[in-house]
Amino acid sequence: MNGKNILQRRIKILLIFFICALAASGLTAIPLQWELKIIMPLFGDGSIFGTLFPALADWLERINEGVQNGYGQYPFLAYGTDWLAFGHVAIAITFIGVLRDPVKNIWVVEFGMIACLLIIPWTLVFGAIRAIPFFWQVIDMSFGAFGIIPLWLIRRDILRISAEE
Repeated sequence: MNGKNILQRRIKILLIFFICALAASGLTAIPLQWELKIIMPLFGDGSIFGTLFPALADWLERINEGVQNGYGQYPFLAYGTDWLAFGHVAIAITFIGVLRDPVKNIWVVEFGMIACLLIIPWTLVFGAIRAIPFFWQVIDMSFGAFGIIPLWLIRRDILRISAEE
């Protein structure tokens, strides 16, 4: 394989990983009630994990209470997380264009990088407004911090291909 083929293959692998991770992170927002019923015995108050990390266990208990009560009484609230999932899947689909023509669609990668960077101020502002514990905000911000890595590598490789052409 020549250099261009190696770069194209690496771009494809990283893109498929990123597309799948982005779609999966959104789709997990749909079955929140079910997911919480599974994780609460493992991570909630009274669990081994809960005794090791009581602040996290308390936060998960609060989330569980809000989701179970809110979705139970007002199921239309779940519609918001359904749309969150849709947004993730729709954005993931835009990256298919990069698979088809990386050089022409580098703007999609740059858009994704900007979105990853914006997660940090977005989380800090709305996390504070919504009284989200800081440790949870760090978890949310990590999606941007880790998401930008494959996008940066993809952009670097696309620029190398572009320079060869």
